[in-house]
Amino acid sequence: MKERAIRLFVGALLALLALPAGPALAGEPAHGIAMHGEPALPADFTHLPYANPDAPKGGRLAVGAQGAFDSLNPFNLKAGSTAQGLNGNIFQTLMARNLDEPFALYGQIAQTIETDDDRSHVTFRLDPRARFSDGTRITAQDVRFTFDLLKAKGRPQYRSAFSLVKALETPDDLTVRYDLTGVGDLELPLILALMPVLSQKHTDVERFSETSLAIPVGSGPYVIAAMEPGQSLTLKRNPDYWAKDLPTSKGLYNFDEIRIDYFRDATSLYEAFKAGIIDYRDETNPSRWRTGYDFPAIRDGRMKVEQAPLGLPKGLQGFAFNTRRTLFRDVRVREALGYMFDFEWINANLFGGLYSRTTSFFDDSELASTGRPASPRERELLARWPGAVRADILEGEWAPPRHDGTGRDRDTARRALALLNQAGFGVRDGALRNMATGAPFSFEIMVGDRAQERLAVNFAGSLARIGVEARVRLVDEVQYQRRRQKFEFDMMIGSWIASASPGNEQRSRWGSASADQEASFNLAGARSPAIDGLIADMLAARSHEDFVATVRAYDRVLLSGFYVVPMFHAAAQWFAYSAKLAHPAQSPRFAPNLFGFTLDSWWRSAP
Repeated sequence: MKERAIRLFVGALLALLALPAGPALAGEPAHGIAMHGEPALPADFTHLPYANPDAPKGGRLAVGAQGAFDSLNPFNLKAGSTAQGLNGNIFQTLMARNLDEPFALYGQIAQTIETDDDRSHVTFRLDPRARFSDGTRITAQDVRFTFDLLKAKGRPQYRSAFSLVKALETPDDLTVRYDLTGVGDLELPLILALMPVLSQKHTDVERFSETSLAIPVGSGPYVIAAMEPGQSLTLKRNPDYWAKDLPTSKGLYNFDEIRIDYFRDATSLYEAFKAGIIDYRDETNPSRWRTGYDFPAIRDGRMKVEQAPLGLPKGLQGFAFNTRRTLFRDVRVREALGYMFDFEWINANLFGGLYSRTTSFFDDSELASTGRPASPRERELLARWPGAVRADILEGEWAPPRHDGTGRDRDTARRALALLNQAGFGVRDGALRNMATGAPFSFEIMVGDRAQERLAVNFAGSLARIGVEARVRLVDEVQYQRRRQKFEFDMMIGSWIASASPGNEQRSRWGSASADQEASFNLAGARSPAIDGLIADMLAARSHEDFVATVRAYDRVLLSGFYVVPMFHAAAQWFAYSAKLAHPAQSPRFAPNLFGFTLDSWWRSAP
């Protein structure tokens, strides 16, 4: 018996050694996948940690948005002017994100995911129960159709990621296999898992690139019941929603009806909430948060105010330089103008001291590079691009300039002018001019609302002190999105929401290939081998420690480019809502917005 066992063992070993060289062996089909390590939730989990599985269904939710919309297609180049509330409610993805983990996905349209250690391929097995809202089955052919369509006509992030795929196979109606051999992008299987699935039957391929108000057919929990172009959208819960009992849906999507109304500006949106026209609002104006929520409905308990901590890295909001413009190509010019943003005065006089100055693209997290010297691993990564990081940023000694709070700090102005002089600009006849041509230093700041306008006017006033003419131009929402997508601006306020697991989205924000790609989020037009290389390193990092070191090195390169004048951030999300609504006690730790635009985890507690 013992000899037989030995022979079997030796035979198995020899067979293993005889296997031909090639890709790593396939893994087993799994219920979920994490970017690093294993998914936190077991295969038999019943609901997401921040969902109440016993939440009652029913009632109506009214929410508001600012601006207007001219399309119901969130996936093409013109998606910036698409109605809100479609992703998640109408369109859903192969797998669903657990926002309580940095980056982990679980089965939704795809019941399982299978990949190997190198992630050189990924296979999705679709749930045979999956249906579009018209009752038709979701098949592998729909997945293939969507992949091909978004790769050809989708938003830049889809085109960039999907172009890496070597081949796509659909051996049967429920199986989709992607060949990722040689790509070296460990995040790509997760990006493919987050692809929406569109109905081949109901999608107009020829007009997909255009804005369209045709009512879409999706696979989500809601259908569009009514629409007033540019003004309102009404969603109704689909009683036949196929995934209502999946653990990724349990306790979510509780309202029978969701109405989304659009308002001209922030003031009218706020007044609509005070009047009870809408049920919920996020407050982003600290002055209003301090003084604007003492009205009768709050005092008598018909409305509530709360704040909750945000667990994500804080990201960065700031004035973005369009380096496609000759005026902003010199990094010394960009750094010099940044000296004139007077955060201390703005925070004290406009915002009641409620904000903190942003110092990193991943502030308030372990991914931030500021305040700490580069580690040996960071220095090793950065050694490939000498000069890509400034010495003070490498040593963790840099911070945005501090003003004296008077609104007329002379020291920062002197330092700004010294840098501008080095770059070939000087003050003559009361204006800053190019010393070679005599042309005045003049540009436009494009803004999209009154809050941005106020900040831009303040910044322009500070710049005027050193002879810079900055003209502030307020444009409507549709024009704003069109100009942003075509990079037809000198400077604008941009927001770079940070993830706890940054990856492929960085290509569209900062990668060289996206600098001239219409509708990308590379507002600054950054082109840097160091940025491109570190994004690739980020996507290839296998351990959490190596990933953190790579992101910190990447943060240092971005800061050294002075592509943005960083502004400020709040540590918490401020919100107010009708007392007839209720929400779970636990909020997701890694959500960019704690509850989503249509309050996915909330419910109506009273008629």
